Amino acid sequence: MKKIFLFITALCCALSLSACSAKKERPVTKPDGTLDKCSLRFSWWGGDDRHEATLKAIDLWNKKHPDITITPEYGGWDGWSEKVNSQVKSGTEPDIMQINYDWLISLSPDGGGFYDLDELSSQLDLSQFDNEVLSFGKVGGKLNAVTVSVSGRSLFYNSQVFSKMGAEYPETWEDLIALGNSFGADGLYPLDLDIQSGGTAWYLAVVYVQQQTGRQFISVDGRLGFTVEDIKAALSFYRQLEESHVIRTVRTRTDEDGNAALYQSPEFIGGRVAGVLEWGSAVGKYESVLPEGVLEAGPLLTDEKGCSDGWLIKPSLLYAVSKHTKYPDEAAAFINFMLNDEECAEILGTTRGIPASKAAETALQKSGALKGLAKESDDILSSADTMTISPYMELPRMKEFYNTAIESVSYGTADADTAARQMFDSINNYLEKIRK
Repeated sequence: MKKIFLFITALCCALSLSACSAKKERPVTKPDGTLDKCSLRFSWWGGDDRHEATLKAIDLWNKKHPDITITPEYGGWDGWSEKVNSQVKSGTEPDIMQINYDWLISLSPDGGGFYDLDELSSQLDLSQFDNEVLSFGKVGGKLNAVTVSVSGRSLFYNSQVFSKMGAEYPETWEDLIALGNSFGADGLYPLDLDIQSGGTAWYLAVVYVQQQTGRQFISVDGRLGFTVEDIKAALSFYRQLEESHVIRTVRTRTDEDGNAALYQSPEFIGGRVAGVLEWGSAVGKYESVLPEGVLEAGPLLTDEKGCSDGWLIKPSLLYAVSKHTKYPDEAAAFINFMLNDEECAEILGTTRGIPASKAAETALQKSGALKGLAKESDDILSSADTMTISPYMELPRMKEFYNTAIESVSYGTADADTAARQMFDSINNYLEKIRK
């Protein structure tokens, strides 16, 4: 009887300890300043140009550091955010991650979601970045991530199609609307915008209204700056683009492309769609599906007075380390290599935009690789009075609100008044909830 009692007591204690350990947060491995033999997982998203360059960079790392093996995990953007969110919540995320700006809010609202990179200064040279760039990755006083590049969306056009049409790249919003008539007569579109995870349709409408009003759509601290009338104006502008044959309607785009990204669409590759709005850091995937030199950067659209306010910039992407990694020093050393190593910089080129690291930028300047559409986009945005995009603007739930409103006005299931009011209320309620 005593043995049975002791067994039950021991079992209860074991179950109790097991339950406690299941609830207890895994301890964070402290850095020791040394590099040990290990294998690390590194994940990123992008197009083929970024994948190929990154795999070559990893090969170089593995040759230089044979004791620290990097295992790559990569794919396209669609569905990637959901995948990483699931990994982080289950504690199965890679040691090193390329992350999006808004993930700092969703995955590390208090700054405890990722490893504090300030603790890894023995392996990570942060002196190559200015304080403003570093501030993008700070949450709650902790450096959760390091900015790889700062970028914004620019307009890019198929030069062959525009030349055939005898058309100039538009400089004003009115120029863009006017192109719809001439291109439409030949069954072409001067531009197209998606309503998928990229959210370019709402992005351009936001820029238009910000330029008109001087108000920022959402502040950096997550407060809605647009009024109902501002949102109505943005939706009405989007509908005008469709009606003027500047862009395809949602129905046409869905019928012709299905779920394919625009750079994979036969309509873009074949030249029927002659323009895109894309991040300068990611335009390579559009450039690579057309003959070399065909895709060119166009000017940022302005009002009739030449005002270019309202265009947006942000950290195009950042590198973060899992707080669960067993090898923080080694992870930091690899990030340092990806950010600051001269040979690595030459391999990666501008596949992630113009490097924010002074060392990497200098390396590209010396090698003559600091050129191309990413550089042109960066120069164009630098000459404008840009706003820093709020990380709240890019949250997946927010994009659902944008797309719902745009689909409703495109399909005619709601007028701009009704859609604007619904969107205003939905965004306000959601932002108030997640700011708490």
